[in-house]
Parts: sequence; structure tokens; C-alpha cells
Amino acid sequence: MGVNPLLFLSAADVRSALSMREAIDAMKAAFVALSTGAAVVPLRSHVEVPGDHGRLLLMPCCLPEMNALSLKAVTVFDVNPARGLPRIQALVTLYDGHTGQPLAIMDGAAVTALRTGAASGLATDLLARADSVTAGILGAGVQARTQLEAVCAVRAIRAARVCDVSRAAAEDFAVAMRAQLGIDIRPVANAAEAVAAADIVCTATSATVPVFADADLSPGTHINGVGSYLPEMQEVPADTVLRARVIVDHRSSALAEAGDLLIPIRQGRYSADRIAGELGEVASGRKPGRVSPDEITFFKSVGVAVQDLTAAVRIHANAQRLGLGTTVRL
Repeated sequence: MGVNPLLFLSAADVRSALSMREAIDAMKAAFVALSTGAAVVPLRSHVEVPGDHGRLLLMPCCLPEMNALSLKAVTVFDVNPARGLPRIQALVTLYDGHTGQPLAIMDGAAVTALRTGAASGLATDLLARADSVTAGILGAGVQARTQLEAVCAVRAIRAARVCDVSRAAAEDFAVAMRAQLGIDIRPVANAAEAVAAADIVCTATSATVPVFADADLSPGTHINGVGSYLPEMQEVPADTVLRARVIVDHRSSALAEAGDLLIPIRQGRYSADRIAGELGEVASGRKPGRVSPDEITFFKSVGVAVQDLTAAVRIHANAQRLGLGTTVRL
């Protein structure tokens, strides 16, 4: 048996190979596999880099039913923006599940943004009110863009308001996403303005304290929280968590990493048994989603390796069909 050629896929290749709608479909399959035990997903490993405020995250996964393996390696360096470099950089390697041969290496930041947005798109489809037409976006980075793109893929969003600590970033976001999506998108001065008028709220920040006030939420709001992935990070107020129907991407991962949940648990205000279910359980019909129009629903995502693997399999197949990427032999 010969060695398979290795396909290198850039960020542009990744985006060309997988549409948001197909990514949302892939995430449904990924989360159902996760919640039914069909995926082998160890908890994410964290390697702290002394002195440079950085960390290396390692995320392996195996999907026997797809005959596929993957490893995502992510670096997060908070000082990088001051250096003119991305804060988050990553590579995803896809392997043949029968032989272990590497099949593709792809831009992991692009994969992460796409699959994270798609997970929120799936959660929005399952949990948000069907008549939702407005979105509030907190954060204006790459992740925030795919959040709004995904929400618009599953709901007839007519208007969005965006708030960021950088007014310039919010303005750039509004211009770019208005051109991409063709809807009314405006930057606002504070989170209250973004949240108060929103049927759907997406938080995609690196905050360590809540980025909006619970009192600003309207009845029936759905929240996608994707920025907090460490126990000390928090975007969503504890008061909101306490009154929301909480759905997580992966219970074990959320209880190891999600500061939005762990902080109120440590405060004695919340308990793990109040989590209503995993997204895969809702997607498969084993757990209910929204149960009333006025309910606050909260999808808490920390990101799980099965998302990367499922997306990578589709990206690789589509890239081969479309002739994308650069092929080399090791």
C-alpha cells in the first residue's frame, strides 16, 4: 500500500471547501456522535508557556464510524496583537483511521471559527424562538463574524447590533458583515444597547467578568456563549445562568473548563445537575430544547475536538473534489 499524498489547505481553502450551512449539518452529526458515545474525545490538554502569557492546547479525537482521527494544536498568546500577530493560531491534522496515515493539514484558526459558528447555528436552530429577527453580538473578532453568519443561516435575521471594547473593531465588523449578509448591522456604544433589543445574543470575547447585565435581557432571548473556555473566564452573568435553560456542548468539558458555569458553582449558587442537557441530546430528540416562548436559553460552548474532526473530514473531501490546496508527499 502506498503512502497517501498530504494535502495542505490554507484558510481560504478551508472557507471555500465548507459552507456554513454544510458546517451546521456537520455539527449536528458531530454532537450526536459525542452524546451517544460514538466519538473518542479526551479532555483538552493545556500547556502553559512561561513568561509570554501563552498556552498550547492539544485536542485529539477519533471517530471509528468515519474511520478518521484528528489532532488540533492551538496556540493562544495574549500579547500577539501588540506584535501584529493573531492571538490564536492553529493547525488541524486529519489522519486515516485505518492506517494512521496523515491525509491533510489545514489552517486550524479557520476551521475553529467555522465549526464554532456552526455549533452556535445548530444551537440557535434548536433553541431560539422561530420568530427571532434581531441579534446582539458582543465581541467583534473572527469568532464573532462566524457567530452572526451562522445565526443568519438558521433564522431570518433582519438587524444586528455589535459591541466591542474597540469601537473601531465594531465599526469594521459592521461594514464587513453588512456587505456579506446584506442586513442592517450597526455598532453600538455599550452592551446594553446590543442586548436589550436582541432575540439572540452571541458572546465571543476573552472576558473574565460578565460582558452584559442580566437585567438587560428580554424574555425569550437565546444566548450562545463561546468565548469562555477556562475556569476563570466569564462572559455571561451568574444571574442569567441561574434562570436559563442551559445546554452545553459536552458536559465533562464544560464542567472542567467553562467559567460561565464553574464560577457560580464555586459560589454555591449553581450545581452541575441543573444543566438541562448536551446539544447532541437535543439534536437527537433525547432531551427537549426550548419549552416556552419566554424562557431564556443558553448554549454554553467550550469547543470539542469532535467538531474539528467532523469538519475536517468534510473539508478534505470537498477540497479534493474542488481541486483545492497543495499536495505534497512526505
